[in-house]
Amino acid sequence: MLTILAAGSVFFPGLFLLSKQCLKSIPALRWSEGDAVIVSARLVSSVQAVMASSAGYIISSSCKDIIEDHWLTSSYILFAVPYFVYDIYAMFMCYWYKLRVKGHEEASAAPQRMSSAMTSYLRREFLMVLHHVVMVTVCFPVSVFWRQGRGDYFQGVMFMAELSTPSVCLGKILIQYKQQHTLLHKVNGALMLITFFICRVLLFPYLYYVYGYASIPFYMVPLSVPWHCNLGAALLMAPQLYWFSLICRGALRLFTGSSRSQRPRSSIATSKEQQTD
Repeated sequence: MLTILAAGSVFFPGLFLLSKQCLKSIPALRWSEGDAVIVSARLVSSVQAVMASSAGYIISSSCKDIIEDHWLTSSYILFAVPYFVYDIYAMFMCYWYKLRVKGHEEASAAPQRMSSAMTSYLRREFLMVLHHVVMVTVCFPVSVFWRQGRGDYFQGVMFMAELSTPSVCLGKILIQYKQQHTLLHKVNGALMLITFFICRVLLFPYLYYVYGYASIPFYMVPLSVPWHCNLGAALLMAPQLYWFSLICRGALRLFTGSSRSQRPRSSIATSKEQQTD
């Protein structure tokens, strides 16, 4: 267990540092520190999403029933939980460099502004930071210890919710380089809208349907499962519905062209700025 946790603790920050150094050092790129940090953070989030989705597919496709145990489930949870700790730091660094670009702060003023930037970051990204903290302090022990190896199919399907993350990250990078006008940005926005709806909004209705398949009518499933399962599902789904509403608003502006007469950062991925990995 400790070995897998240690591996995740090294892998995600290490990949971030390696990517940042490469983007700054490769002669053909020579990116600034801020650009390298922001793109590297998106890259690590996308890599984690691909790994989680792959693990989820392997688990869910291997389970012959919804209760069956699969060795990869707890192993990947242990490996991935350090990512959420790292990502809180990575998100702050992205926010910090964006502030410095906007305000053109001098390097000498950085220490004095760091504390105010941290406060502003926690206020602006409160929901995402809370999501990450809950993943580490609640979902991690529940998934590894309380489940006792049961319901790995459900866990595998939940891993595949990360399928929407790469398109979110790409959208943010396109905005960073002012590519909102491109076809790629619109195609990526449509892909994010579809994948987020399927993988996150429909996630819990699907899990309820599978739980009661061939034995319990769908509308009776919430009355048949323990109350704490319903509470957990509601708490996890609430922010997904909030983020999806932001995506829909951004999509409406993007595809109706009304964004030209409104704020410039009104793209679909901007509306999802609070969503992470």
